[in-house]
Amino acid sequence: MLRALQIWLYVFFAILSWQNFAQNTVTVDSTDSKYREDQFYIGATYNLLTSVPNGVGTQGLSGGIHFGFLRDIPINKRRTVAIAVGLGLGFNLHGQLLFIGETPDGETIFTVLNDSKVDFTANRFSLSTVEVPIEFRWRSSTPESYRFWRIYAGFKVGYAYWYKSTFEQPGNVVTQTNIPEFQKIRLNASLTFGYNSFNFMASYSLNPFFKGALTTDGQEVNFRTIQLGMVFYLL
Repeated sequence: MLRALQIWLYVFFAILSWQNFAQNTVTVDSTDSKYREDQFYIGATYNLLTSVPNGVGTQGLSGGIHFGFLRDIPINKRRTVAIAVGLGLGFNLHGQLLFIGETPDGETIFTVLNDSKVDFTANRFSLSTVEVPIEFRWRSSTPESYRFWRIYAGFKVGYAYWYKSTFEQPGNVVTQTNIPEFQKIRLNASLTFGYNSFNFMASYSLNPFFKGALTTDGQEVNFRTIQLGMVFYLL
């Protein structure tokens, strides 16, 4: 998962550089009054933790890559307001201080590593999701211009088809791929704004990652994330 995230970050910045060049050299020969902003998108984020037990925070690499396609549906005559629905994939890695293990009876253990004397080198929670983004869009675009301001607000409904918790220490690796408390349905609110190729994105988890989970010292595990980063659209 870590290697895949690094590769997708490289691809993201390579596409961004290519598109900047393409938009600076393209010449529009004709206009289309019925244009749409149907777009492929790719984004990279830094993932922050929120609503976590005391002592739990971000540690190590924590980021995500998202890509997919959005179908644009203009709803006004000038085509500056639209609704978009799409389909995409998301890969997220959360380096953090909450150990997730298992008792011999198969019960999940949640332990705050910041309060323990455990020596470890890495602790992360990774997941891959199929996402359905829905956006309400405003933009200052025209049929003649590829450069415009945009504000897109919406939410994503996702399904985590793969997830894994990984704890590493010298001579020992603990992985968990079956966590009953984990909620595979992921709901996120999002906001994107920017100009031309430079678009900033923020996303917030509407539902916690775990339901009915408690740490070994009795704290609720309402693990959520705030994602901050950039998203790039390709017509």
